[in-house]
Amino acid sequence: MENENDLKPDNYELSQQTKKANSDKIFTGIFIGFLIGIATYSTFKYGVGFFTFAPLLFIYLLVRRRNKKLK
Repeated sequence: MENENDLKPDNYELSQQTKKANSDKIFTGIFIGFLIGIATYSTFKYGVGFFTFAPLLFIYLLVRRRNKKLK
């Protein structure tokens, strides 16, 4: 059987997980901003249509998936 210490992640692994989580947050934020920009541009350029609501749907799905992942 393994020691109790072998089951706990060490500081290096924890720092790597933290860096990955922060990187994911930044990427998700940039992507959401990009999608909001597409929806806004589409609304002003062409009026309310598919390209107004499609990015907003993707944003909703991203946020929902992220919240499930955090639980």
